[in-house]
Amino acid sequence: MTTTPNSEKTNLLNLSLPGLKDFFADLGEKPFRAIQVLKWIHQYGTEDFDDMSNVSKSLREKLKEIAVIASPEVLSQQISKDGTIKWALKLESGQAIETVFIPEKNRGTLCISSQIGCVVDCTFCSTGAQGFSRNLQLSEIIGQVWHAMKYFGSAKVTGNRTISNVVFMGMGEPLLNFEPVVAAMNLLLDDNAYGLSKRRVTLSTSGILPALDKLLDYTDVALAVSLHAPNDELRNELVPINKKYPIKMLLNSIKRYLERSNAARKVTVEYVLIDGVNDTTDHAHELVKILSGIPNKINLIPFNPFPGSSYKTSSQKAIKAFEQIVQSSGMIVTTRKTRGEDIDAACGQLAGRVNDRTRRMERKEKNSIKINTILDN
Repeated sequence: MTTTPNSEKTNLLNLSLPGLKDFFADLGEKPFRAIQVLKWIHQYGTEDFDDMSNVSKSLREKLKEIAVIASPEVLSQQISKDGTIKWALKLESGQAIETVFIPEKNRGTLCISSQIGCVVDCTFCSTGAQGFSRNLQLSEIIGQVWHAMKYFGSAKVTGNRTISNVVFMGMGEPLLNFEPVVAAMNLLLDDNAYGLSKRRVTLSTSGILPALDKLLDYTDVALAVSLHAPNDELRNELVPINKKYPIKMLLNSIKRYLERSNAARKVTVEYVLIDGVNDTTDHAHELVKILSGIPNKINLIPFNPFPGSSYKTSSQKAIKAFEQIVQSSGMIVTTRKTRGEDIDAACGQLAGRVNDRTRRMERKEKNSIKINTILDN
């Protein structure tokens, strides 16, 4: 059972390796203690200090007095008929986030959240429809990985790495929660923590360009961009942040990222296909034109309906025609198979449904104010 955080104690899940080193330095301990404890927490899923056998008993007793290892509480677990797992996780504030594990033949992908709700408010996304509450702390972001790793069993214990990929594609815009997201990604890459390859950690953004431009100063991971439209007029409607950072600016930022990155050889372009909105052959030709010269792979995503949305899923005929046009240009294109739809775990469906409707509507109103603030600044 996960320990409930004590407000007077330090949650070690909320500390990166540099933070842990500072924590132990304040205790008069050597830096290697931070690495020892980091391994116990993130490689073995330990939450009991008494299990840290290579840490002195006196330090273990001290840690019990001043620290905890506490992840979000599991409110519910749903398993789809296709094997997808969705967890609703309760935060200390009483709010909830959702995390999804997608099993595939040669990999297991964990989709994690970075915010409660989302301020970007893409019109086709259920998360944005619920409004925005706040950014997640490091412990709440990495805690999703920590919980899933404990659920499947630590690779250090089982010898199997069930979670091979982690994608920041859950609730929220990661680049609007920059520091905790960067800290979480660096823990995922750290050989003393989760030890994932840079190419197996993916950040998905709608295009917060100042943050994207400085990301490589802090970490290097694979990049996915939520494009969803081939021109500014349509993208302004679907992805309102485009009014601040239009497509040309976004594509130039992507080019700069790819030129500097060791992990991202191509950008993954995410494109949700919505019936009669952005799925025509003309849209496909426009998409090919604007992406010409940018190393990419295009991920077409059939729209996943959610309550309150007037959008519809594109027909199979329209999806196939769109895919064939892009493919004939020589670009790599795949159409994502909808996973976890029966448990509302598909792309764009995460909404933390344990939050009541009144609170969602209040956050929706605040969301409009926040996105307008971003666009005005």
